[in-house]
Amino acid sequence: MLVFANFERGIMDKPTLAIIIPCYNEELCIEKTVSRLFEVLDDLISKDKIKSNSYLYLVDDGSTDSTWKIIENLHKIDKRVKGTKFIRNFGNQKALIAGLESVREIGCDCAVSIDADLQQDENAIEKFIDEYMKGADIVSGIRRDRKTDSFFKKFTAVMFYKTMNILGAKIPPNHSDFRLVSRKALKIMELYPEKYLFLRGFFNEVGLKTAYVEFDVKPREAGESKFNFFSLMALALNGITSYSVVPLRFVAVLGFFMALFGFLVGVETVFEKIFFHNSPNGWATTIILLCVFGGIQLFCLGLIGEYVGQVFREVKARPRYVKDIELK
Repeated sequence: MLVFANFERGIMDKPTLAIIIPCYNEELCIEKTVSRLFEVLDDLISKDKIKSNSYLYLVDDGSTDSTWKIIENLHKIDKRVKGTKFIRNFGNQKALIAGLESVREIGCDCAVSIDADLQQDENAIEKFIDEYMKGADIVSGIRRDRKTDSFFKKFTAVMFYKTMNILGAKIPPNHSDFRLVSRKALKIMELYPEKYLFLRGFFNEVGLKTAYVEFDVKPREAGESKFNFFSLMALALNGITSYSVVPLRFVAVLGFFMALFGFLVGVETVFEKIFFHNSPNGWATTIILLCVFGGIQLFCLGLIGEYVGQVFREVKARPRYVKDIELK
């Protein structure tokens, strides 16, 4: 059991900051990203807001290009560049988890996670630190708008956040994985052993003092986004099955009403047969109803299958990720 003492953060408690950058085939932008983040660190150090031993931690999520070679060269030039390389691609969430667990082991007072393309505004990190010094253990970045997104991406993002909130996972709209978490939050994260931990849900349900900082999203300067419809759908399904059983209850209620409807249709058919000596017509209606109810049943089976699959993956207890090389 972990016990934490409450305290006020003051000037003497300025933190050691670790910035976590998950990378997958980012050879076109990684050097520029590291250079820009060093500027942010140096600026915060000069303002006496963080300690001089703050550092960057890059997680190479099984890149097939020269991303890792660039990271190794940057580490040789400046030991503030640390990182790890996976033996294969495990996905963005696993890379973020690996970064958080690694900086907890190396040592830091707080950690910020940010995308390698720096579309998220790195200047907001200073505001994150300010909120941390006021006592917040989690500082979540909130996008001001979605001007850089396509209509389809905007629509699916809005639907995702609305669905998650309806299902009980209270995630702020336009919240991403651009956030600061304290050492206290990292310690609590040790208590959550599930292999498919959904970070947006976890950090919003854990109950620590949380602050919010709005930021602007910039156009991507190099390369292409590694997120596509299927990866975003997988992330959404993982979030729903990890943090809500409401869909299963929906299936149960839907099944009850389907059975009730079938019973009432049966009663009506028997009534017409006995009192009017008629067998109701409507073969087309019957076929349509069979198709509709068949589709609903398959949908419900698929939904239940997602939960069964989630349990199956957790029961196997395979490691979240496997490191190949680590630079400290």
